[in-house]
Amino acid sequence: MRLSAILFFGKRPHGFKYRGKNRVVKEIKPQELNLLKIDYERTEENMLYLRHPYLTVEQSHGHMKDFKMAQTKTFWDKINIPRNERFSQHVTLPERLIHLKVTNAWE
Repeated sequence: MRLSAILFFGKRPHGFKYRGKNRVVKEIKPQELNLLKIDYERTEENMLYLRHPYLTVEQSHGHMKDFKMAQTKTFWDKINIPRNERFSQHVTLPERLIHLKVTNAWE
């Protein structure tokens, strides 16, 4: 009886111990504060770059032109696309299972 009285002394949280009325609150460690500070500094630096871009709107106009030309279809793509269309046709599930459909009427 004395052992159980000692063990049941005080409120302990039911279920998940970090939520609810009688939760256990974790102590914040200096390392966690340092990581949060670094994260905020990184976010602030990113926002600075977004507020003051490297190129102006006039300078950035057309800067992807050469990249888009490299993405145009090559000679082999023009040959292979019609060839692949003949062999890899899209087949739906009803088309696959049409042989199972004998009659529509119930007997």
